[in-house]
Amino acid sequence: MSVNIPLGPLLDPAFHVGSVPTTWAELLGFATGAVNVWLVVRQNILNWPIGIANVILLGLVFLDGGLYADSGLQVFYIALQSYGWWVWLYGGDGRDNLPVRRTRRDEWAALIVAGAAATALLTWALSAWTDSTVAFWDALTTAISLMAVYGQSRKLLESWWLWITADLVYIPLYFHKDLKLTSVLYVVFLTLCVFGLLAWRRDLRSRPAGDPAPVAA
Repeated sequence: MSVNIPLGPLLDPAFHVGSVPTTWAELLGFATGAVNVWLVVRQNILNWPIGIANVILLGLVFLDGGLYADSGLQVFYIALQSYGWWVWLYGGDGRDNLPVRRTRRDEWAALIVAGAAATALLTWALSAWTDSTVAFWDALTTAISLMAVYGQSRKLLESWWLWITADLVYIPLYFHKDLKLTSVLYVVFLTLCVFGLLAWRRDLRSRPAGDPAPVAA
């Protein structure tokens, strides 16, 4: 099944990299995405509304590029971004700001099982119902990204490792799909994720030894 939806001027070329056009949606997605990850690194609450704008823009780019799972992922991202926004504001002890913490073993187990199931289901769905040429990789990055954004919403330190893993797959995947600027964006994301991991680790280590980690909702 081929998806052909008129998406308007956002998919008009803003400029060309060689013979490959870069759309306005991809360009704006680049800008909002970089700002979004930078704000997450700094634990700034404004990352959530900017992140919602970013996923809408990238959803258009992925749909136009035939990355259907990544496009559909943006709907879940919006829901998770809204959830994360609320949790960062009110999810801590006494409904205050949420501190960084490590991922517990039971959380890792649940995330891995859910991620494996999502990858298998999406690979089958994309192979059966779409003309995707990268069904497995599209499904895998979708599943890892959902795991990562959930971890980010709970301020789990190891969510950065999930983002780094996803980015290492996204970079060649988007380059292969002629989304050159988006591929470059994910190189920027990868760099920011390393900074984020280090910054959140410092924040966690700076917490007084007797300060208990919050209980997950």
